Amino acid sequence: MDDERQAKRRKTKLEDDQQQTTGMENLPHEIIVDILSRLPITSLVQFKFVCRGWRALAQDPLLADMHLSWKSESNPCLILHCDFPIRNHLYFVDLSAHNPDKDKVKRLYLPFQASMPEFDVIGSCNGLLCLSDSLYNDSLYVYNPFTMDYMELPKSRKYPDQEVVFGFGFHPKTKEYKVIKIVYYRNSSSVSYSRARRTIYPQSDVQIFTLGSSAWRSLGKTSYQFVRRPSEALVCGRLHFVSRPRKYHPARRLVSFDIADEQFREVPKPDCGGLNRCNFHPSVLKGCLAAAVYGNYGKLEIWVMKDYNVKESWIKQFTIGAYMPKCLKQCLNRDRPLKIWKNGSNGKVVRVLCSLENSEILLEYKNRVLVSYDPEKGKFRDLVFLGIPNWFQSVVHAGSFNWINTPT
Repeated sequence: MDDERQAKRRKTKLEDDQQQTTGMENLPHEIIVDILSRLPITSLVQFKFVCRGWRALAQDPLLADMHLSWKSESNPCLILHCDFPIRNHLYFVDLSAHNPDKDKVKRLYLPFQASMPEFDVIGSCNGLLCLSDSLYNDSLYVYNPFTMDYMELPKSRKYPDQEVVFGFGFHPKTKEYKVIKIVYYRNSSSVSYSRARRTIYPQSDVQIFTLGSSAWRSLGKTSYQFVRRPSEALVCGRLHFVSRPRKYHPARRLVSFDIADEQFREVPKPDCGGLNRCNFHPSVLKGCLAAAVYGNYGKLEIWVMKDYNVKESWIKQFTIGAYMPKCLKQCLNRDRPLKIWKNGSNGKVVRVLCSLENSEILLEYKNRVLVSYDPEKGKFRDLVFLGIPNWFQSVVHAGSFNWINTPT
């Protein structure tokens, strides 16, 4: 019996050795990495399970860097965060033109979901997701959904009565990833008041965590009152937030947070045009800071800052008319036609996600439909994906094997 077991082991080892000899190993290493860096992330995931040798190739840090550089020029992945009806789930669809499964939505596994069943997606950066506990705003995780690597961040200071605005990003010069946590709070003895059924928190505390460090740091107070949603635009190592309108100053301000020097700065806006209106949200189009402005009768203007932080470089690049996706027409009786672009919870029903390789603009309607808009022809195209959840929020994501080098 022992002889048979040893024979089986020798046979298995021989088969493994044969599987590892594929011929690819005879190519120069830099050529192999260049070839692999052009594959969709779903193909890379399959590639690393072929044999041990290929798995070692897939774990090369140079491959992660090159793959990210190629992804910046191609169609991204979309992470779909579904929190309906109760338990949260993450799904993804790879929009890469060379991906044979680009019309299929697949579910992602969260290894830490048992300890954080309800969560929000704070942001995506270089293939990494940052998730926060949506029930208590306490737990925070950074997670690569394609390698299953994750880390739980240390707990930060928490106030009894608070609201939180998050941001997650990377600075290309310092090579650091940071999470910013802007806490608005009130003490039991402090004076607070309500305006239009909204509680105003008079005090603030800006907390920052550098991935690889051991503790959060406090940067003190901020004079800005930001809209209670995570930063949606990371450009030039700066996260961007939108301020709340003030009583006598209804125009919202666009404010950046520099991940390197950890300073807030106002981003200049054009003297005239849609960005002086109240309702807009920042996004990124082809690496440039952009702002989607919601107008009357369903009109949407997209302004783009061609040269970052140069006021005169703002241009109104796209004007998109009102559109009702086919699967939303059944809700027409419930939604007033002129209100189709607006929603009481976050001020918008259509979100500008990104620009695609074919220069079309990817839009998300009412957390239910993905639509591609062709600005040259002025035509809309509803995107249909097999297995897409009924309700979701899209996060533009560069699928990658990237991970953070942290001290051991």
